[in-house]
Amino acid sequence: MNPIITVIIGVAALAVGLIIGYLLRKRTAEAELGSAEEQAKRILEDAIKAAETKKKETLLEAKEEILSSKNEFDREVKDRRAELTRLERRVTQKEETLDKKAETLEKKDEQLQTKLREADEKNEEVARVLDEQQKTLQRISGMTAEQAKDLLLRNLEDEIRHEKAMKLAQIEEEFKAEADAKAKETLSLAIQRCAADHVADVTVSSVHLPSEDMKGRIIGREGRNIRTIETLVGVDLIIDDTPETITISCFDPVRREITRIALEKLIQDGRIHPTKIEERVEKARREVDDAIKQAGNRATFETGVHGFSPDMIKLLGRLKYRTSYGQNVLKHSIEVSLLSGILADELGCDSMVAKRAGLLHDIGKALTQEVEGSHVQLGVDVARKHKESAEIIHAIEAHHGDVEPKTLIAMIVQAADAISAARPGARRENLENYIKRLAKLEEIANDFDCVEKSFAIQAGREIRIMVKPEKIDDDSMILVARDIVKRIESELEYPGQIKVHMIRESRAIEYAK
Repeated sequence: MNPIITVIIGVAALAVGLIIGYLLRKRTAEAELGSAEEQAKRILEDAIKAAETKKKETLLEAKEEILSSKNEFDREVKDRRAELTRLERRVTQKEETLDKKAETLEKKDEQLQTKLREADEKNEEVARVLDEQQKTLQRISGMTAEQAKDLLLRNLEDEIRHEKAMKLAQIEEEFKAEADAKAKETLSLAIQRCAADHVADVTVSSVHLPSEDMKGRIIGREGRNIRTIETLVGVDLIIDDTPETITISCFDPVRREITRIALEKLIQDGRIHPTKIEERVEKARREVDDAIKQAGNRATFETGVHGFSPDMIKLLGRLKYRTSYGQNVLKHSIEVSLLSGILADELGCDSMVAKRAGLLHDIGKALTQEVEGSHVQLGVDVARKHKESAEIIHAIEAHHGDVEPKTLIAMIVQAADAISAARPGARRENLENYIKRLAKLEEIANDFDCVEKSFAIQAGREIRIMVKPEKIDDDSMILVARDIVKRIESELEYPGQIKVHMIRESRAIEYAK
């Protein structure tokens, strides 16, 4: 609101108040009326003067504010004009620069076009010269371009084959050196930490007699005693001229053990007749069953692997009466379990899974004489029946290479099985299988056309191969050696490793006459 109007309103309100006061006091103070009117006029005049003064002051402040705003606006306009002038100068400079660049580019484009034309002319000239040189070379060499190309490719192929063989030999040598050092370190540590028997078991298949007279008592009247024993247990008793000895013949070691225990008890008792034989055989069968259970429990305790069903523990115990090349299968399984656990720890795997797979890897051998099939397949079936994990089943299936090992646990069990079987004194090999293995080893080598002769030496641990020098060069020998090794690994079963040693020799003989 305008200050003048505010002052006027205030003055009017004050006048109204004075008039009202005047009217109220008129009756009681008529004597003072004249002075009151004068005072009211004076007050009114003062109010009008104050209002005029306030009006002038307000107008002066408004003019000053308008002047300040105008000055500030002028400054902003001046600054904007200066900025626009500066931008115009920059745009003008850029336009001049762009014009110069455009001229430069046009000149360069003209130069480039000139150079391209010169290059095309030179290419045509080079093509013409090359064509003339090619015709000259064909005329001099007597070969066409295709023939020269074939010759060059053959030379290049021979050179690449040579470099490939040399590089392969170098990589293989480096890999073998590194892998052998690491493998020897890990395996030696595992073998040192695994304390196991190093003597092959021999299954007892004979019973010592106190005297020759005992043979007649065991045979009995008209052979009734020996027939009773053979019928009850399912074995054959061989009583020959061997002094004070009876031989027990049976493919089942458990039956042989029952018969041995029963015969020893009968010999100690001295009373040998069918009724006593039945009693002793039944008692021996119970003793063997108890021994099987104890052997299974002892195996789980030694390896620290638990959680087996009673049937699985009984199958483990039956391995006590199984041998493989003279090696007790239960002791072999315990050793493989311990070795697998150590190797798994060294390689950062689950040692309990590895030990469990190692302990069960030959479980199928407990059934091989009752059920048809290989011990690997029987072991897989038993493991599936007892709800073993897929990793353990795969390790059982792959420990002899029947399937390709796909897990590190399977490879560890395979290596531990080979260590336990290959160490000196662990197993025996009969002469017939040994001769067959050597013959097969030489046969594999002789199947290659470049082989002249081959000799299996070092009890089949090494084969030396003489090659025909005119049919193979030094570089190709490396590739042929690898092919022979692959065939040996796929077609032969052997303990340890076999060294393939290839020899190539060229001789030139002339006679001076």
